[in-house]
Amino acid sequence: MPTFVLSNYRLIFLLPLLLFSVVVAQTKGNISVGSSLTAGQDNALWLSPSEDFAFGFHQLDNDNFLLAIWYYKLTQTTTTVWYANGDKPAPRRSKLEISADRGLVLTDPQGVQELWSSGKIAASVAYAAMNDTGNCQLLDKNSKPIWQTFEHPTDTLLPSQIMEIGGSLSSRTSLLNFTHGRFIFRMLEDGTAVLNTINLPSNHNYKAYYVSDTLNSGGQVIFDTFDYLYVLRKNGEKFNITQADDAVSTTDYYQRVSLEFDGVLILSSHTKNPSDINQSWTTMRTIPDNICIEIQGELGTGPCGYNSICTLHSEERRPICNCPEGYSLLDPNDEYSGCKPNFLVGCESSQDQEDEYFMRELPNIDWPTSDYELFHPFDDDSCRNSCLHDCLCAASIFFGSSVLVNCILVWKETCGQFTYKELTEATNGFEEELGRGSCGIVYKGETESSGPIAVKMLDRVFEDSDKEFKAEMNIIGQTHHKNLARLIGYCEEKQHKLLVYEYLSNGTLARFLFGELKPSWAQRIQITFGIARGLVYLHEECSTQIIHCDIKPQNILLDEYYNARISDFGLAKLLALNQSHTKTNIRGTKGYVAPDWFRSAPVSVKVDVYSYGVLLLEIICCRRNVNLEIGGGEKGILTDWAYDCYMDRKLDVLVENDMEAMNDIKQVERFVMVAIWCLQEDPNVRPTMKKVMLMLEGIVQVSVPPTPCSFTSIN
Repeated sequence: MPTFVLSNYRLIFLLPLLLFSVVVAQTKGNISVGSSLTAGQDNALWLSPSEDFAFGFHQLDNDNFLLAIWYYKLTQTTTTVWYANGDKPAPRRSKLEISADRGLVLTDPQGVQELWSSGKIAASVAYAAMNDTGNCQLLDKNSKPIWQTFEHPTDTLLPSQIMEIGGSLSSRTSLLNFTHGRFIFRMLEDGTAVLNTINLPSNHNYKAYYVSDTLNSGGQVIFDTFDYLYVLRKNGEKFNITQADDAVSTTDYYQRVSLEFDGVLILSSHTKNPSDINQSWTTMRTIPDNICIEIQGELGTGPCGYNSICTLHSEERRPICNCPEGYSLLDPNDEYSGCKPNFLVGCESSQDQEDEYFMRELPNIDWPTSDYELFHPFDDDSCRNSCLHDCLCAASIFFGSSVLVNCILVWKETCGQFTYKELTEATNGFEEELGRGSCGIVYKGETESSGPIAVKMLDRVFEDSDKEFKAEMNIIGQTHHKNLARLIGYCEEKQHKLLVYEYLSNGTLARFLFGELKPSWAQRIQITFGIARGLVYLHEECSTQIIHCDIKPQNILLDEYYNARISDFGLAKLLALNQSHTKTNIRGTKGYVAPDWFRSAPVSVKVDVYSYGVLLLEIICCRRNVNLEIGGGEKGILTDWAYDCYMDRKLDVLVENDMEAMNDIKQVERFVMVAIWCLQEDPNVRPTMKKVMLMLEGIVQVSVPPTPCSFTSIN
């Protein structure tokens, strides 16, 4: 009997020790066989000992998850360094388990379908480890690795990672789409490291746009802990892909080499110090230096897709993709999808092609993969005319002695001309008023040819009505974008000046935001993106840069799907190609006007950025910027109050009684920070609309903003 009692005491004594040893193993980054993670569960992750890296489920949308490794301490955005199931997202409640005989196995919520596994393993798994290098390993009883993520990279290399012959990095499709993309970085059998575009779904490799000078001598691609990326030759010598001046301290910075979805191989670094001002990734080196000119193969397409124009961002060294005039994106949500003409090109028309089209000149642009005829000798005019009279030709490319000229075919789409009588009948005597713009009233109408229309009648007593009419006609006539209101036609008869736009059924953003019912958070997010895209187009993508000068909710219209359309260009200004600023009288609406207007210095597109910052806060909070009837003085001016809430870490007050926004408070914080950056007094400190767009989407991290311009200081 005493022996029996002693055994029980031993059991009771040993049990806490066993539990303690499991906790210690987990803390050290080791995970026991039988451990599992469930997608959607809180804290469904395994951390490295330093907590620099996490292995677990990263949420893609409401019900789909990516099994991935990411930087755990970088909380503003998720930067993945490895992922397993990019082509097959895991539904909520899918389960990952460590098996002794099968390794890592990911199954669906029912446990029936295998979504991913680590594959065949050579020995029994004793435990797994998530290391501080970012490498997840399966190890045998002798602590020897039998499988590791470092040997199966996706689109990223980390310091100390090696890519053997036959190894590769594959780009993803887009920033948030982890399916296989169109670019690959490989270590070939012949010893060279190459970058290729590939054909999907065949995976055929097109001509390489980067080749290391290691033919028949290279053995491995190594990203070492000193921040060098190089090919190690078989004789022990190094061929550097990155240079010495790219290196930073691994003690103070995270580093990674990533093959981005646009085909650029990037070496980047990020501070480990959370108190540093710059909390975003810094590009140290891009391979190649200019991808827009490096991809010149006879087949395949570059980073921007077919029929598109690729230009290099001067700071980020990444491609910016635009469509030529008269062309639009194949996929409106993907600027890299390529472009299609907004008209049918063919030989069916009975009209002379010269009457239907004109040639638009694009200097120093080439489409190298589309030639079907070569004429020699030809001058520039003969080259244009030969295409204009050929019903199968879409573009002509002239190689002169010192210049490259690409002329594309553009349909002569002209605005319809209406009589005043036609518009009087269409609007039933200008009966239904839709709203009032900067210099006129807008009425609803309907025509047989165009359906519902919005007719803007310029105010006759407005002293500059003739100038504003011509300005709006000139500006809108040069634009074509899904986030701009489309001009259908015009009327100019004696004192009558009217513009005819497409009718957008959901009215103005002001009516949408400031009504009795608060719009959904998801709708408001999409509207912020739409307005930003429209401004990016006006500022950076038009053939002539345009400053709108009057961005406010009354000038944002919403179509039947609540897509935002920027309207009312009566106050807008055009900038010449070599011009970045312009002098003009104060324009805009009180509450949205940037401080730049009150100085003698010329203004730039940054006045629109300021107005967008005000508008962004209004969209977040569903209230007007100036409302002195709300909560006394402190809440009366939204721009000042929002900054106070941000500094006091009380952003929930901005969206109180809005559960959708409250549940997405990190995105609310990001949007508020972006708005504060837009509201900086110095226009040079404000970001461009392109960067605003990238920050809103989470592509670029948002650093802590300085104190913005006070509303009372400029009003």
